[in-house]
Formats: sequence, structure tokens, C-alpha cells
Amino acid sequence: MTLAVVLAFVVLAALAVLALLASRWPLWLRALLVVGVTGFYFYADEAVHNMWGWPSSDALPERFVLLATVIEEPSARTPGALFVWLQALENGKPTRAPRAYQLPYTKDLHSLLNEGMKKARQGVTQMGTSEPKPGKKGLSWLRPGSDEQVLKIRDMPVPQLPEK
Repeated sequence: MTLAVVLAFVVLAALAVLALLASRWPLWLRALLVVGVTGFYFYADEAVHNMWGWPSSDALPERFVLLATVIEEPSARTPGALFVWLQALENGKPTRAPRAYQLPYTKDLHSLLNEGMKKARQGVTQMGTSEPKPGKKGLSWLRPGSDEQVLKIRDMPVPQLPEK
């Protein structure tokens, strides 16, 4: 898949260079081509990073299973970050593949995720929920996802087996 994306970039760039050098297009059309190819490059770069497993800064799923966390505490050079690996729950069942998310660092969230991972290491599966912060009004697509949510983590309920 990644080879196909790289080859698509090379072909697109070659066609753009060919169109710029060998065509008799007006100057404004050539400039539009350069701007369009440049914009497409940055759009595709973001899409490729999302495909390759880079942590997403999108909003967390409403219900999820906490699989792992990595905590990068703030320092003089970095503001810190919380990286979580989650498996979304749909209709009470986990989805096929887990997803990595990056959250901004806060002490409260640090302690919440730390407690959840301690219990997970003891064999207690952790389930979480995310909700939008109360009081936020306006268009949700204009707000960033991860810093506008309230997370809650608790023990996964024990499944009830049917009687024999």
C-alpha cells in the first residue's frame, strides 16, 4: 500500500513537471497546477500518516477498551503528551483493530490513565467512555476533538454466562 502511494506521488510530480515544461498553457494555469499539486501533497501526507499508525488527534470513540498508554511528561522542551491505544466498542463488542490516539497532557488525565494501566497489569480489563465537555456550544467540527472530551475509565463488567 505504501509503495503505491509513493509511486502515485512520483507520477503526479512527473506529470506536473511535464505540463510545466512542455505545454503551452497560460502562465496562470501553470501557477494553478503548482499550487494544486503542492496542496495535494500536504493533504496526502496527512492521510499517509494516519494510515501508517501515527497517533491520531481525532476525538476518541464514545466507548472503548484501554489497551496501553505511554505518558510523556512535560519538560522545558516539550509540552508533554499522553499516547493511548484503544479498541473501540460497537454494540458491546470490540472492533477489529486498535487505534493509537494522542491526547494533550494534563495531570488529571495522567493519573486516570496511570490507575487504569495498573489495574490492567493486574488482569482487570479497563473500559472507558468519552463525552464532550459540558458547556461547549457551536459547531463541533470547528473544535479539536481530543482536548474537548471528558474521559472516564472503569473496570470492564464480568460477562454473565448462561446457566447450564
